Amino acid sequence: MRLKLLFLGIVLSFFFAACNKDEDVTFDLDAKVNFSIDSVLFDTVFTSIGSSTRRLKVYNPNAKAININNIKLSGGNASAFSLNINGMAAPETSDLKINGNDSINVFIKVNINPTNQSLPFIVQDSILFYFNGKKQSIPLVAYGQNANFINSNTIQTNTTWNSKLPYLIYKSVTVAKDANLTIAPGTKILFHGNSTMSIKGTLTAVGTKSDSILFAGDRLEKLYMDETGQWNGLHFYPESKNSQINYAIIKNGVAGITVDSLSENNKPKLLLTNSIIKNMEVVGFLGYQTELTAFNNLFFNCGQYLLYGVGGGVYNLKQNTFVGYNLNFPRKTAAVYLSDYISNTQSANLTAELYNNIIWGNLVDEFTIDKKDSKTTVIATIKNNLLKVSTMTYATNGNILNMDPSFTNPEMGNFKLNKVSPANNKGFNLSSDVYFNTYLHKDLINKARIFPSEIGCYENN
Repeated sequence: MRLKLLFLGIVLSFFFAACNKDEDVTFDLDAKVNFSIDSVLFDTVFTSIGSSTRRLKVYNPNAKAININNIKLSGGNASAFSLNINGMAAPETSDLKINGNDSINVFIKVNINPTNQSLPFIVQDSILFYFNGKKQSIPLVAYGQNANFINSNTIQTNTTWNSKLPYLIYKSVTVAKDANLTIAPGTKILFHGNSTMSIKGTLTAVGTKSDSILFAGDRLEKLYMDETGQWNGLHFYPESKNSQINYAIIKNGVAGITVDSLSENNKPKLLLTNSIIKNMEVVGFLGYQTELTAFNNLFFNCGQYLLYGVGGGVYNLKQNTFVGYNLNFPRKTAAVYLSDYISNTQSANLTAELYNNIIWGNLVDEFTIDKKDSKTTVIATIKNNLLKVSTMTYATNGNILNMDPSFTNPEMGNFKLNKVSPANNKGFNLSSDVYFNTYLHKDLINKARIFPSEIGCYENN
């Protein structure tokens, strides 16, 4: 009997303790709650496209519990913002207790309705917290922008995209065979997750030094500024021809540019000039038995290769800078890799001309030309390049091996050369090159190239 009474007493003591804890709420007018941030900002949200999620933590710094009578959006159901309060998706909730020295989470998203405005605009609201006879608020601010939305479209006729509004690609956009997509200077082409631009006709994306063309993911918040793998990339198919990319930034994808065939005529299949390719999850340029003509480009921060060309092909590379510093990746592959071979059934002749390029990085070997098939021919002209390699094979023809190029600030993406760089005034004279007057007479930032020039895409003169 005594044991039963003792057990009953213990149970009742726990019961009353629990009741007392539930009632242990402060109604002090001086009580307050704290927030992890004092406002919630969404940098750029495209109209009708949901944002990323922001988290707001609400802390109760008091020893006793505090009862939040009401949490709600000031704009109610009409607000562009939406809330998830402690696991409940609703524009408001009532009678939510936060225990002493505890916290809750509030998750916020924003969705902006389309308008006719072409410039960014501001959408605002606030989260209101009512407790102990007073109110606290957290401002919500989103910068919204209209866009041209492209959802699995095929461009069948000659088309021009201008810079008035960004182009937002959902899933894919395809340039059909014999169609030409012209992209005007200053245009932004932004890709939703896993989307692709497929070129079976011609892409003419010609920007200028002051108005470059942007190919990037559609998340413009600071959090995603350098995030790789946000979209698939540009893919040039066998039917494509005469494409050109000039003064463009291609960033934050999986494979920046993929080309899988040779030119069908005497013009370059792709002429890539004065462009920056960076932050790719796998590779900057991916070539399968193809050709690339590339001048004054900067490639950096890619997961495996900066340039990967296999199965033979034709590569004309002059005054480019390839930097494999592995800032975000444990990369184990050469920055620039060229080979005659894909598989036992796929190999072809390889011709490579490399003049005045910097190929540098953290690895012992950042440049490799790999001949695997005895039936193919590999012709490589390698002159006046600065190379990171383990063998002395290229220690002729004005090449500089294993000397740090002395970049200005590589951690910040600044690969201009310091005055003490061994690449200064070591460039091969390209004034007789067929492309000299159109592209090679100036560097990536439009400085005149004076020979003996600097090696790489930047000139110091």
